[in-house]
Amino acid sequence: MTDSSTPRRDIDRLASGLAACLPALHRALDRQVAAQYPHPKPPEGQLALLRFVAQREGATVREAAEALLMKPNNVSALVSQLTEQGDLERRRDSADKRVAHLHLTAMARERLSEVRELETAFIRHALTSLTEGQQGALGSALDALDALTRHLHPAAR
Repeated sequence: MTDSSTPRRDIDRLASGLAACLPALHRALDRQVAAQYPHPKPPEGQLALLRFVAQREGATVREAAEALLMKPNNVSALVSQLTEQGDLERRRDSADKRVAHLHLTAMARERLSEVRELETAFIRHALTSLTEGQQGALGSALDALDALTRHLHPAAR
């Protein structure tokens, strides 16, 4: 719901700007990380699944599919690939043998940490080129961006 005091054109400008800026920001960061990452960078779908499992250790394929807005069979295929690569482990549920819980391997956890460190370093460096006011504005926007993410995808975060 929008504040009635905010003109629609301002909301439209903001929506359009975010829709253009956020993917471009993601691509730029992704390219910088890929250039510096010392291992073959996993495809985006695999990386998204690994990040989800890192946050929700023990999640099921169904839970991952819902959170990532993917079909369960596509997530299952990613799980198979990542298991073969040694990045994920499937552990059978003790009560229901049809259900598997997903866990990162030590190697995957280490590599995800390396990716996060690179991302943080690139963003930190870029932030130093901004004014204090711009840095403050971005800091203030974090809560709003998290709320926007939750509104667009309630299972996020």
